[in-house]
Order: sequence, then structure tokens, then C-alpha cells
Amino acid sequence: MRLLHVMLRVGDLEKSLAFYTDVLGMKVLRRKDYPEGKFTLAFVGYQDEEDGAVLELTHNWDTKQYDLGNGYGHIAVEVDNAYHACEEVKKRGGKVTREAGPMKHGATIIAFVEDPDGYKIEFIQKKTV
Repeated sequence: MRLLHVMLRVGDLEKSLAFYTDVLGMKVLRRKDYPEGKFTLAFVGYQDEEDGAVLELTHNWDTKQYDLGNGYGHIAVEVDNAYHACEEVKKRGGKVTREAGPMKHGATIIAFVEDPDGYKIEFIQKKTV
């Protein structure tokens, strides 16, 4: 078994695609409209689906906003340098909600950014050996 994807419901698909591609540097891997169901599925990621897990962005045409609830945590992305990654997100118009720095009670360098729907994305700096 392997993890295929994580699905997020998004209110504005074009805004979300711009964030995940232009701000976080993912690629749109596939996209399909389902007119009979009034929804669109778009898959984005850093690698092809056969090579690793990706994000499925689901846009229900009649829903503009979702309640994130209190059970959702975050998506984690490994970065070479969390400080630089935060600066790049800000330059590209993204929102950094926790600047890069050591995690509480640990040494791992982390940061958090937020997508247009309020979903949290954690940057975890790659450990040097």
C-alpha cells in the first residue's frame, strides 16, 4: 500500500491553483470538470502521481467557502531552507503565519504558511547530515 493523495475542498479553484503552483512551486498534474456533478478535480504536486503522493483540490461549483473545522492539521513540505522558503512565499504574495525557526521543545527548523482557503502548510527544513 502507499499514500496516493490528500484531498482539500477549495472555494476558488483558480486562486488555489495559483497559490500551489506560483507560490509553492507545484505542477498541475491533471484537471477534470464533472458538469453533471458540478465539481472540478485538480491534482497538483512536486512529482508525478506514480512517483509520490499529491494534493487533490476539489472545487464544488456552488460552494465558495468551507469551514475548516478543528480536526484538520496541516500539509508538510520538506524545503532546503525554511528561512529562504518563507521569503519566497512573501515575495510571491503568499501569507506566512509562523516565521522559520526552531520548533518548540526541539531543534528542527519549521515554518507555516497559509493557502487562500486558510489551510496550513508546514515547511520542514531538510536535515543536514
